[in-house]
Amino acid sequence: MALLKVRKSKINIPKEAQLMCDKMLKDLERSKRPVLTAVKCSLDNSLYNSRVGYLTPGDKRVKTELNVSSVQKLARTVFMLEVLLNNIDTGAVNTKRELYYMAKGLVKSEKELKPLDFEEQTESDAVIDYICDVLEVYREELNCFANDRGGQTYSKELIVTETLSDGTKATVELGSLGTSPFQPKNKPQALQLKAKKKIDFCLVVESEGTANTLVANGFTKRNKCIVMGAQGVPSNAVRGWCKTIQDQLKVPIYFFGDLDAYTLQNIYRTLKAGSAASLIRNSDFSAPQVRFLGVLPEDVKKYDLLCYDVTTKDASDARSLKKAKDALENDPFFKDKKNKKLASILHWLIKNKVRCEQQSLFSVNPKDPLTTEKIILEKIKRGSYV
Repeated sequence: MALLKVRKSKINIPKEAQLMCDKMLKDLERSKRPVLTAVKCSLDNSLYNSRVGYLTPGDKRVKTELNVSSVQKLARTVFMLEVLLNNIDTGAVNTKRELYYMAKGLVKSEKELKPLDFEEQTESDAVIDYICDVLEVYREELNCFANDRGGQTYSKELIVTETLSDGTKATVELGSLGTSPFQPKNKPQALQLKAKKKIDFCLVVESEGTANTLVANGFTKRNKCIVMGAQGVPSNAVRGWCKTIQDQLKVPIYFFGDLDAYTLQNIYRTLKAGSAASLIRNSDFSAPQVRFLGVLPEDVKKYDLLCYDVTTKDASDARSLKKAKDALENDPFFKDKKNKKLASILHWLIKNKVRCEQQSLFSVNPKDPLTTEKIILEKIKRGSYV
């Protein structure tokens, strides 16, 4: 099976950046206001086609014209672009945090740059994201890598081979790590996967702690599987890693998490179809084939699970209910006919005003430490997932 590689840029980034800056300069010389156009990365410009499986950008673009209110933004864009282009030229890589300090250092050494200084990292982060949206490239193509937390992964059967930047390779057999997890970071697509024996499924667990518990109790010893802790809203590393497992191993992937609106909208949907904030990268950072194993509404009744009330009197609960209603009305993912079963779960949550945590399965038979494992396996066997 061919190795899924990090996408090669469709454009010559230094060349396109030069053309963009040249045009801005010529506009200024002609007393014309420069304008930069970027992809609008938001829900109202998100399209979803179940055959594709992830959110893609629509036709909407955001135009930034030079004026009093935008002069700093455009100047910072050119300033940070120069820093990033230097990294491409030299082959250096940096995190967003490091780029923030590099920019601070340049401002400190060159006093004329003082008006471009960043007070907070969020400001420089926004400029980097804006450059990506203008050029329609991934942050990684600009040699900027997030300090992503990768999904802690366990398996007795999985072998991972990483191709390093100098062309050499490093191989890790996850079964040799004992109780220590394998944790891919930044570029999971640079990894080649193979199985020592057939792998039956991959279980992505919302709670990293619960994933650790399952493994400590022997889940990966008794089952030919992969267990991964997603640690809440999946980072790019987790999403890319799931995509790699999906495409290279061709095994069923199941998501095990809480039954609440936040998990369904912010965690599961982001893992499966990407996010509106990163429309240009969802094709490589989403796993459309992942299934929602639960907790499901039917599990609450079947196993008599403990639930928490969700009330509009609580500010956090009220926001959750409102976002669930908004998703049903405005999110193309939940509006798609293929995802009507997922939408029905949101309807159920709004109607019943409860939430049920994944750890509630441990209440079913507290004297048997393998109860949660047995329930998960039973659900997989009888097809109790969406």
